[in-house]
Amino acid sequence: MLSHAPFKEALASVVALGVALACSAPLAQGVTLPPLVVTASRSALPLTELLADVTVIGTEEIARAGAGGLVALLQQQPGVEIVANGGPGSTSGVFLRGANTGQTLVLVDGLRVGSSTSGTAALEAIPLDQIERIEILRGPASSLYGADAIGGVIQIFTRNAADGFAANGQAAYGTYRTAIASAGFSGASGPWRYALEAGRRQSDGFNAIANPANFSFDPDRDGYRDDHAGGSIGYRLAPEQELSARFLRSRLNAQFDAGDTFDDRTVTVVEVYQIESRNRLTPFWTSRLQAGWVTDDSDSKTGFGPSRFRTRQRLYDWQSNIALPLGTVAAAVERREERVDSDAGFAINERNTNALTGVYQVRVGAHSAQASLRRDDSSQFGARTTGSMAYGYFFDNGVRVTSSYGTAFKPPTFNDLYFPGFSNRDLKPESAHNADIAIRYAHAEMSGGVVAYRNKVRDLIVFQCDASFNCAPQNVSDATLKGATFDFAARIGDLAAKASLDLQNPRDDATGRLLPRRARRHGSASLGYLFGPLRVTAELTAASERFDDAANTRRMGGYALLNMVAECPVAPRWTLFARLDNAFDKHYELAADFNTAGASVLAGVHGKLDRVGTKDRQPRAARHGALVCRGGGRSGHRGHRPRRLAAGGGASAARG
Repeated sequence: MLSHAPFKEALASVVALGVALACSAPLAQGVTLPPLVVTASRSALPLTELLADVTVIGTEEIARAGAGGLVALLQQQPGVEIVANGGPGSTSGVFLRGANTGQTLVLVDGLRVGSSTSGTAALEAIPLDQIERIEILRGPASSLYGADAIGGVIQIFTRNAADGFAANGQAAYGTYRTAIASAGFSGASGPWRYALEAGRRQSDGFNAIANPANFSFDPDRDGYRDDHAGGSIGYRLAPEQELSARFLRSRLNAQFDAGDTFDDRTVTVVEVYQIESRNRLTPFWTSRLQAGWVTDDSDSKTGFGPSRFRTRQRLYDWQSNIALPLGTVAAAVERREERVDSDAGFAINERNTNALTGVYQVRVGAHSAQASLRRDDSSQFGARTTGSMAYGYFFDNGVRVTSSYGTAFKPPTFNDLYFPGFSNRDLKPESAHNADIAIRYAHAEMSGGVVAYRNKVRDLIVFQCDASFNCAPQNVSDATLKGATFDFAARIGDLAAKASLDLQNPRDDATGRLLPRRARRHGSASLGYLFGPLRVTAELTAASERFDDAANTRRMGGYALLNMVAECPVAPRWTLFARLDNAFDKHYELAADFNTAGASVLAGVHGKLDRVGTKDRQPRAARHGALVCRGGGRSGHRGHRPRRLAAGGGASAARG
């Protein structure tokens, strides 16, 4: 049995830090406003007033992410580990607070995305060029959003319209013949608002599988090409009365290894379409009515023949926010219609879920509380009720102490229930019960905190084979996910720093062993400084040893990676940038037998034109045409059956 010491020590750290900060003197107040967060309560609240454990990734951090894509960016955030079957473009997933890859809900502009057959979202097919910001909610959130949110929620917000006309563009080239290009514009004219963005990312890549003894080994390069477009349009009927529509489409053509006789590849298409009406009905009542259509289409071509898995979702949601004499209520009615199509021949290919959600929030002096309750009624697995409660106390000096308890669930996938010869129709949904306590400090120039959590997950679905090699998923396992997350961020003059550390123990209750591909310790740090106009940032990502199998016999060593980023404005609205990833060419594994990128460089230029007709806000030195650093001061394949990531186990090659 693994020691409980890390959790107990983390809990003690929370208490000690809370006493120290609560007794400290308040600092002078700054003027920087905290970002508004929607995901934690289904309503917009400042980050510093939240009772939940949330990280916001802003535009600047997204722009510096480079060729690694969305998954690599998420790896640098608190509470997040990743797995990938090769380089960018390959099947990937995230472990949020130690939960399985299929136990984190992914939303795009409020709509859930993902495959109903594999149970995971194609993160590798969501391009960074389309993203304006990301909110990561750690901890069970089924009482807010329904199924799958055992580890938490990752919500992606696509680019939105600017108040005035704005345009952007970028072009970059680097190692593995990686090329990136994108351009877009947005603006407003009278009651109309609009935005459009399009681009391409492609790379020759590197050999996905490193081990020649692996059955799927093929000594070739496994590259990818992603073409994407997204946009929105809105019309303001009157103040606080607006109709809008938006879309996102990404087509990823990625090669992978499944033997040396065929050029194996998967074409993944992710589509999100949405129409929405936002209205203030009375001074105390606002309404949001939306309908969405989401596609996850995976079409694989291999030496064993083609395979196709397609998920279609129709999503309807009406939410009302009502201000009460004491507190506010958010109430939502939802319907989700799932349809799957596959050449595997499922006996049942659809299910519908109706849901009711209620969220109550109240702040009285230094006391704050939030409670949520949700009822999901599925045509496939019946009804499930989940709930959560959170309480926080806010000190005058920027310190807040919070605690919460919540439940969550994840239903079996269509693969689990109906895949011919490898399924089990008697499976039950997985369930989770989580408790956590946190202490946080927030100030204009500095923030930080620690949260300790314990998440008990029951009826885990595990793929097993008996002595006669009859294989099927079973509800045979329970797991306990416990640990602590420490994070810190500061900006002092021209210096910006942030760091996070996770100490965790995600284990199988029956064996006491670590869950596959999860580390006991992982973390990240970044340090940026302005040398005149030149901004240089160093990033560090590290993890301790992990095991690729449930028996903990196939060890993957720990690693530490150093990345470097340099940015330099060369014209009023243009910036040159260069990024060096894995600077020391470290060899490491995220999945056994699979390669990861060595030392690699990406360099290019990006530009931005804001609000034509307004005063140029660039420093005077940047308004001349010489191509030198200007300015100064502060700157603010997813072949579904041969590759399985959903349970975080095995060395297979793709999601289904």
